[in-house]
Amino acid sequence: MLDVLHNIDSQLFEVIHNLYRSPAVDSFFWMFTGRWTWVPFYASLAVMIFCFKPWPKALMMIAAIGIAVALTDQTCASIIRPMVARLRPSHPDNPLSAVVTTVNNYRGGNYGFPSCHAGNSFALATFIVLAFKHRVLVATMFTWAIVNSLSRLYLGVHYPGDLIVGAIIGALIGAACFAAWRAIAPRLPSHFNHHRAPSPSHPLVASARRLPSLVALATTLLIAILAHV
Repeated sequence: MLDVLHNIDSQLFEVIHNLYRSPAVDSFFWMFTGRWTWVPFYASLAVMIFCFKPWPKALMMIAAIGIAVALTDQTCASIIRPMVARLRPSHPDNPLSAVVTTVNNYRGGNYGFPSCHAGNSFALATFIVLAFKHRVLVATMFTWAIVNSLSRLYLGVHYPGDLIVGAIIGALIGAACFAAWRAIAPRLPSHFNHHRAPSPSHPLVASARRLPSLVALATTLLIAILAHV
């Protein structure tokens, strides 16, 4: 059964990985998956949180998101990967590496199941979506998480199955950490509850929920422009 799933995963990888390639697309996904590319996006999420929550609860929410991402990352990288020990498609010892087109000679580490990029992205996206149920924000978060995950497949360092399992783990941990935050936040000491969130009628607060979507769009457009330079 595992061999059948691996063969299906390998075939899907070959089809998607080599579906369309060009120097501009290489550059786009290389920058999209970069560690520091999305710092402005993360900052915009923090601004949004502080605009809608009293600062003690906002700080606790940001801490809970950090815990969700850290738990996801460690679960994928430190627990599951060494147990499963599945070589990345790009690893030189994997026969599939013969059909992998690397970008900037990047091959990642040894093992790739499950994907930490997918897990961490979906942990963040799930937490934010549960906390701020806004259609545009929901579309932004999950679109960003999906494209961020697919960038790893394009770069040849993950199978589709790595991404799917990573996304499921991240979503579950993100949802669990949100549930924990929602249960704990109302029980803060009474003096913390005296702090009020900014008024929703304030123009800046009213537009804060759209800020992450605008930053994500601007960042993606900038990446696309730079990829063609």
